[in-house]
Amino acid sequence: MQIAKWFKELGEILKSRSHFFPKKYVYDFSKNLENDLERFIKERSAYVTQVTLFGYLKTRMGTRHTLFFSDKKFNSSIKNASWNIYVVSLVDCIFYAFSYLDKAKVLKRENAKQMFINILKKDKEIGLNTEIFEKGLNIFSNKVKNIKWESYYLEEPFKDSGLALYDWAPIADELKKLDKKIVLNSMHLKWNLIQNEFIGLVKKAKII
Repeated sequence: MQIAKWFKELGEILKSRSHFFPKKYVYDFSKNLENDLERFIKERSAYVTQVTLFGYLKTRMGTRHTLFFSDKKFNSSIKNASWNIYVVSLVDCIFYAFSYLDKAKVLKRENAKQMFINILKKDKEIGLNTEIFEKGLNIFSNKVKNIKWESYYLEEPFKDSGLALYDWAPIADELKKLDKKIVLNSMHLKWNLIQNEFIGLVKKAKII
């Protein structure tokens, strides 16, 4: 059962933080802001997506999860949900970071899209398909039209990724409706941790 193996691997990843939170990599925004920021956004968006999605699925299914995970169609739906939630998380995280740093004038607003594209291109090498790639670009383009760079980070910056988790999680609609508040709060709490980490890195680098 491949999906059961995913859960085991996820637990090992979270325990070791070898992929999402590399032990040997220390972020230093004061030395190479854009490169470190791009890596931070990619890794944290992937982490939040997988922890919230897999956590929700395992909690909702309980001890019966192995019965579902042997189903190929369900297996495929989890992969699809993961990528769709992830691209929305990327958009939220990039806009949050660029908005938070906007007053410091250390980044050009127009570079946000290029950073997003750079991340998605790398993700195509590990499984992101063209359809979701293009969907991600459309999500970014539509959102950037109305963004207020100076205040976005103060106005529920991760709301859309929370709704993406709710929309894409492969759980029956009648059950999701009961869980909506919990699901959104779960995503909110995870992003709070990332925000605190980000602000700490910004302060350490004395950017603002």
